[in-house]
Amino acid sequence: MAADSRRLSILTASEIDDLYGLPRFTEDDRQLYFELSPTEREAVDGVHTTSAAVHFVLQLGYFKAKRRFFVYEHAAVLDDLQHILRRYFPERDLDTVKLLSKPTRLGQQEIVLGLFAYRLCDAAARADLERKAQRVAMLSTQPVYILREALKYLEQQRLVAPGYSFLQDLVGRAVSGERQRLTQLLERALTPEIQRQLDDLLEADEGIYRIRALQREAKSFAYMELHQEVERRQAFEPLYRFAHEFLQTTGLSNESVKYYASLVPFYTIYKLRRMAVATTRLYLLCFAHQRFGQINDNLTDAFIHLVDQYEKQAKQAAKEAARQSLDEASEHLKSAGAVLNLFVDPSIPAEVPFEQVRAQAFDLLEPERFEQVSAYLRDVEFDKAASEWAHYKTLSTHFKRNLRHLFAALQFAGRVEDAPLMEAVVFLQALLRSGRAPRRVDPATFPTAFIPKTLRRHLFVETDNAPKKKQLQVDLYEFLVYRLVHNALEAGDLYVADSTEFRRFEDDLISDTRWQDKDAVLREVGAPMLTAPIEETLAAFRKELNAKFESVNENIDSGRNKHIKITGAGEKRRWTLRSPGIEQPTESPFYSRLPVIGIADLLWFVAEKTGFMDRFTHVLDRYVKYESDARNILACIVAMGTNRGLWKMAEVSGLGHPSLVSAARNYLRLETLHVANDALTNAIAALPMFRQYDIRDELHSSSDGQRLETQIETINARHSRKYFGLKKGVSSYTLVANHVPISARIIGTHEHESHFVFDLLHNTTTDVRPERHSTDTHGTNQVNFWILRMFDYLFAPRYRNLRKKTESLVGFRHSKHYADSLIKPSRQVLESLICSEWPNIQRIMVSLAQKDVTQATMVRKLNAYARQNRTKKALAELDNICRTLYTLDYIDDVKLRQSVQKALNRGEAYHRFRRAIAY
Repeated sequence: MAADSRRLSILTASEIDDLYGLPRFTEDDRQLYFELSPTEREAVDGVHTTSAAVHFVLQLGYFKAKRRFFVYEHAAVLDDLQHILRRYFPERDLDTVKLLSKPTRLGQQEIVLGLFAYRLCDAAARADLERKAQRVAMLSTQPVYILREALKYLEQQRLVAPGYSFLQDLVGRAVSGERQRLTQLLERALTPEIQRQLDDLLEADEGIYRIRALQREAKSFAYMELHQEVERRQAFEPLYRFAHEFLQTTGLSNESVKYYASLVPFYTIYKLRRMAVATTRLYLLCFAHQRFGQINDNLTDAFIHLVDQYEKQAKQAAKEAARQSLDEASEHLKSAGAVLNLFVDPSIPAEVPFEQVRAQAFDLLEPERFEQVSAYLRDVEFDKAASEWAHYKTLSTHFKRNLRHLFAALQFAGRVEDAPLMEAVVFLQALLRSGRAPRRVDPATFPTAFIPKTLRRHLFVETDNAPKKKQLQVDLYEFLVYRLVHNALEAGDLYVADSTEFRRFEDDLISDTRWQDKDAVLREVGAPMLTAPIEETLAAFRKELNAKFESVNENIDSGRNKHIKITGAGEKRRWTLRSPGIEQPTESPFYSRLPVIGIADLLWFVAEKTGFMDRFTHVLDRYVKYESDARNILACIVAMGTNRGLWKMAEVSGLGHPSLVSAARNYLRLETLHVANDALTNAIAALPMFRQYDIRDELHSSSDGQRLETQIETINARHSRKYFGLKKGVSSYTLVANHVPISARIIGTHEHESHFVFDLLHNTTTDVRPERHSTDTHGTNQVNFWILRMFDYLFAPRYRNLRKKTESLVGFRHSKHYADSLIKPSRQVLESLICSEWPNIQRIMVSLAQKDVTQATMVRKLNAYARQNRTKKALAELDNICRTLYTLDYIDDVKLRQSVQKALNRGEAYHRFRRAIAY
């Protein structure tokens, strides 16, 4: 039967078959799923006829595999029936097994449900599922996300999933219901002025639509680029203020707001105008809200980057000045020696006036060199700080031009302890926003309480008019404010209220209103470790960690761990860990027999097998005048994937350049590339061969960044002499499982890879779910072990310096207990701290799970903040426990070390493969 075109297309045919199709068992699968427990055997023995008993075992095995029931013909299940007969009823022939009547089949299903404590999804359960889908739609209206959450809910509630068409309709109702709810709320809240501003975004000024002009991002940190970004901020601010108030009343998650905002760049102006007016306004409002926050992120990022650059320049200048001073002082040592010789020269009479001797000394060494050479001889350290602040004076023209407009545009806020700095920030911003130059204001009126004592000598100097009274140097004062704001932003002590990346950490958490129903929220997340009492979790950790310390040291002492080399004795004992290399696979002759084919032929073959080309849908769902030739889409994929570009592809392929440009604009979007890649990944993962690449019977993934030089200016690109010479580039951070890239993200080379580990793992939209994940040292931080364990991932990094990591192990027993142990904890776990901060930790973990904030942002803040608050310390302590458990396993288990290396090698192999294709 043809699919109903009115229903959402959520899963591919293969994905639907994987969920609802008859199980296709291998012989190993049959051994596993048709194995009967004593209770199950008793139920089978209670069946009156052999034919019914065979079908009961069959239904039982199928239910174990897929948690649902099937109606089938004999021809479709012959192999499984024969296995059951051979195993349990060897005296019976297949011919004697007849199909069951419907009442008998349904009766057996009731027994199976009882054995597994499952229920059918009746009307009441479906109503509960509907309400669950509606709540999930507030988090994200992406259909595949709602479907997955619905299936997860059914599994948690031990309910048999209803048919796919019901779930399609359920998701469709949830999506349309959520949009209808939001548009109705918006229509009631809109003011005439905001309505006019939203509608004006779709109008054109001098041939350019306003929304497209405002959509443009700064390409670099150049002055004009950032100046235009400041202007875009001013244009969006009124809409943002309204959106900020409105969205707080809707219960929408940040992820949903982000999703609605992302639809504006995807759709053409034509399609936005053709939509229902209320829907278009909702999308535009979310876009204005999201873009305003993004602009503030860009401006804050630019501010931090530019201050960094000025600091580096000043440090380099001071370093050069110190070297030059040393060189000059050493050059004049000979002259200094001649000056000293004057005091012992017998030819100079004792009664000669000192003025005459000093004149001779100045002839030998210039007066201005005396202090420099004297400091060198007295081994006085060069004053680098004074040199740095002197250099800031020379940079004043540059930082005034490049930093003032950013500083004046941003809205900073701080905590009580930062009041002195905030007083200076408010004062300086008021001057700049009113157009007054700080140098034209009386320095005595400037707030100075925030200036550190160590820096006052550089900022206050004597003047000719008042030699005994020191005056504030306004230019240096201005830069000090910029520098301290920069430091406070990175430490989390100051924040930008209307930003996404730099807002207050508390704003990233689940709202107070939603957190009032804490128990319901925790049940909804469904993470067992979050709902269990923390005392029970710590008790389990204590038992596991105590046993592990004993077993690891026992294996070392007994010699069972043959890879530990010990030198010295007593307190001077030292150890090193030797890791044997992983076995290199032999070159199989199978690959040498494969014919060489063109990449186009390969892509056509893969498209036929996986259907990934169907994911490249036109940006217009309807009213498309003509369908693009699939050859154009494939040509665009190859052109961009190999970095050749559309012009070169047009030259070598015979396809017209205009047709390639049209195909790229209409079909290649982040949205379609994402789902096409998911289709490929899922198709590969469905192959029986995919799990043959498991490492130690686990789906063991890895992630790593690859530096890529950018050919065009982007705000995320950074200079890196090591990787790009004088050019700029980005890092492509990719998650690879069994040689398949399942998720990726472009990040700046200045961003820490560890902030994105959980984000990539948890938010993958493929069906591939890694069990263990590895990174190099760059993927580790103070919270990743705990976060990944909380969400059922095993974190297995490779450390550059394992010995150093063992110096910070933690344990539950006093250090005296490990006095004679080679591997021992450095201190005890702070259990009371963890218990007291557990409610706050629960809220942070729920916020991560509920997509109230981008996970990478929260992980970055948890790691980067310098303020050592109790919650952060408690999180780090939980992470220390998990890290200690892993480190002990890593020392004790050579197979684990080999597995980690093997997983990382696969990621590096993918990088080599991609570089070979793309360059």
